[in-house]
Amino acid sequence: MMDKSVLKNILEALLMSSDDPLTLSTMMGVFEDWEKPSLDMVKRCLDELVADYSERGIELKLLSSGYRFQTQQKYSAWISRLLGEKPVKYSSALLEVLAIIAYRQPVTRADIEAIRGVSSSSSIFKTMLERDWIRIDGHRDVPGKPAVYVTTKAFLDYFNLLTIDELPQLGVLPNDK
Repeated sequence: MMDKSVLKNILEALLMSSDDPLTLSTMMGVFEDWEKPSLDMVKRCLDELVADYSERGIELKLLSSGYRFQTQQKYSAWISRLLGEKPVKYSSALLEVLAIIAYRQPVTRADIEAIRGVSSSSSIFKTMLERDWIRIDGHRDVPGKPAVYVTTKAFLDYFNLLTIDELPQLGVLPNDK
């Protein structure tokens, strides 16, 4: 049986070496059968790593697509200065459309436009599709067969969410009577 501190170090090294979030099955897959720890032990070590990094500049976060190390949000201003990045600014129209998709999914463009009361630019959908925040999840069985939009794991990861249920609660939206 593998020593717990060794396992913790292996998991930390795996997570630090990956550009993408790692799932439990991906982490378990790096072990040979003879050395494979139990899933419960891996989860306990990950929980300990979360606690170990909770008061540091980086944190271990469980997102929809797995675990990843990331800088803590409270240090983003300094990181932006280091990297010379300007905060990304999205139009209010894009954010409105994205919010409607996130809260009302699955929805069509006509549903979105009915809620907003204005037409939505194709470039908004193109931007969100290119960022992999939304995807087409089929077509509604009505005349014209409009595309049905839903959010993706990339959306959840970008906004630091594990599930869509972590979105803040809103008041009553139009058409929710």
